[in-house]
Amino acid sequence: MPLHRRDASDKETALRLRRAELRPTRQRVALANLLYAKGDRHLTAEDLHEEAVGAGVPCSLATVYNTLHQFTEAGLLRVLSLETAKTYFDTNVSDHHHFVIEGSNDVLDIPVGNISVIDLPEAPEGMEIAHVDVVIRLRRKR
Repeated sequence: MPLHRRDASDKETALRLRRAELRPTRQRVALANLLYAKGDRHLTAEDLHEEAVGAGVPCSLATVYNTLHQFTEAGLLRVLSLETAKTYFDTNVSDHHHFVIEGSNDVLDIPVGNISVIDLPEAPEGMEIAHVDVVIRLRRKR
């Protein structure tokens, strides 16, 4: 990426982090650029760490984990609870649902409007439903 393009991207990313009330450190900006450069996607901390190392961004796996959790707390990411061995982070924070392909643990978004969730139980007193996650597990036909 040309230097002037990278500088503009870094400034946009820094502004995005500030809006989320996060200090735009060099590592946060670099990791955010990697996270969002490929559009909406689902990835693990290990995936992002591998991308960072490949891009020459010096950071430890612990730093990547900490950054992903900070981004999640700030509303920039969503944690997916998929009951797999890994924790996935979703760059699309809108309400939507997922397919998970068994055996590969690939995660795909279900297009909005394809699922209707009705007759939800009432939340316990003093609580409200924040969002509903539907995970549909897929496997190859035999």
